[in-house]
Parts: sequence; C-alpha cells; structure tokens
Amino acid sequence: MISLQVNGHTVQVDAAPDTPLLWVLRENLKLTGSKFGCGIAACGACTVHVGGNAVRSCSYPLSAVGSQPVTTIEAIAADPVGKAVQVAWIKHDVPQCGYCQSGQVMTAVDFLKKKRHPNEAEVVAAMGGNLCRCGSYQRIKEAVLDASNSLV
Repeated sequence: MISLQVNGHTVQVDAAPDTPLLWVLRENLKLTGSKFGCGIAACGACTVHVGGNAVRSCSYPLSAVGSQPVTTIEAIAADPVGKAVQVAWIKHDVPQCGYCQSGQVMTAVDFLKKKRHPNEAEVVAAMGGNLCRCGSYQRIKEAVLDASNSLV
C-alpha cells in the first residue's frame, strides 16, 4: 500500500510504483475528471498538480509523487486561482466537447499561480502544450486573461 495526499485527503492505494498516476486517480480513487488523451504526455488532457506544479499524470509514475500533495480538477475550485479560472471558463463558454478541459484548467491554474498577470503572448505560450481537438484556443486565451484580471 502506498499513502498519498489527494485533494487534501490521505488515501491508501494498492498499486505498483511504476503505475502512472492517472490510472491510480481514475481506477483506484475514482477521480475521473482527469482524462486519458495520448498516453505520452503530449496532449495535456491528464494534467494534475503534484506539489503545486502541473504534471502529465499519464506518464508520471506513482513512485515520483512521494509525499507531495496531489490536486485534481475535482478540488481545484477550493483554490482561489482555480475558482477564478473556472468562473472565467464558464463566462467565456470555453468547453466544446469538454474532453481536454480539465487539463486545460489545471495548466491555466498552474500558470496563473506563477505568472499572475500575463500578456496575451505569454498565455498562448503557456497553454500551447495542451491540445484541444475542438479548437477552442481563442476562448481559452480569453478565459485565462479574464481570470488573471480578476485576481489581485
């Protein structure tokens, strides 16, 4: 058994150390907000926070988590930056199919925590690693900028 801090709770999981964190979250803990996209950390659909940093959970081994807290989309609204991003996401009607959106939100939150008031080019660069098949990039950019403006 491996002990993890997930969304503020201590949980025990029975999984091999090389199991990707995404599988532990989805299969063991039934936190299905993070999605499997590419499986090679290229699309960002599986993005979660480990130790406060965005990681691609599809290729992040359970053994690398250690004692660092894990935050998933299910708990991001409890974070003031996360809440601001979610409000902006709704305001700008960002999701289309929605499949990539949890990863997009998690990446945006990580970015805005590190760069509170970015310019447009910085937003585009920061979000460029998250792919959206629906092409909602313009609305994603507008939502990130709007969320940043709402933060003090």
